[in-house]
Amino acid sequence: MKTIGLLGGLSWESSKEYYRIINQAVQVRLGGLSSAKIILYSVNFAEIEDLRLQGRWQDVTALLVAAAQSLQAGGADFLLLCTNTMHKMADEIQAGIRIPFLHIADAAAATVKASGLSSIGLLGTRITMEEDFYKGRLTARHGLQVFIPDAADREIVHRVIYDELVRGRIEPASRQEYLRIVSGLAQRGAEGIILGCTEIGLLIKQEDTSLPLFDTTEIHALAAVEYALA
Repeated sequence: MKTIGLLGGLSWESSKEYYRIINQAVQVRLGGLSSAKIILYSVNFAEIEDLRLQGRWQDVTALLVAAAQSLQAGGADFLLLCTNTMHKMADEIQAGIRIPFLHIADAAAATVKASGLSSIGLLGTRITMEEDFYKGRLTARHGLQVFIPDAADREIVHRVIYDELVRGRIEPASRQEYLRIVSGLAQRGAEGIILGCTEIGLLIKQEDTSLPLFDTTEIHALAAVEYALA
């Protein structure tokens, strides 16, 4: 079994889900008392957010690269960055380490395509929905057509993530707003929805909608299990 490096804390609410999903999947696969070999580096989310809000992306990158290098030095055989938004710096992180980096968008796209879908809605932070590092990768590398909410709904999605989900708050009213937005994306042609923030799966579940949901936290974590046991 390979040792999984988790770069987490972005936020810890989703990082704990990675730990749970990975260990449960390994136990199912191997049985008995089996659990995953994991090294976790959990950053201070407040520090990262302060830098982000100041537009100091180079400093954010330097912190994440240093954390990734610490995981490598600690014995991780490969790395997962337990957040969608900070994959904005995925290329720089991969360039700073020698071990493989499992990109969350690639794992999500593989699952979407395995389901036979070609057009997908994307929910996430404002950065994830609007910038090209994520939705552009889904299109250019994987041939998916990507729909995002309109500007007003993007603000709602973003606000709920930062004001509620990363703080552990699950509000029924926000769930209804998200489901309304999901329905709107379906009407525009989305065959399914990528939950492109690792906390969104805490709010909406597959049983809430008939449209296929692709929870990137679960998908990424299970991809790590497959790689670790390959």
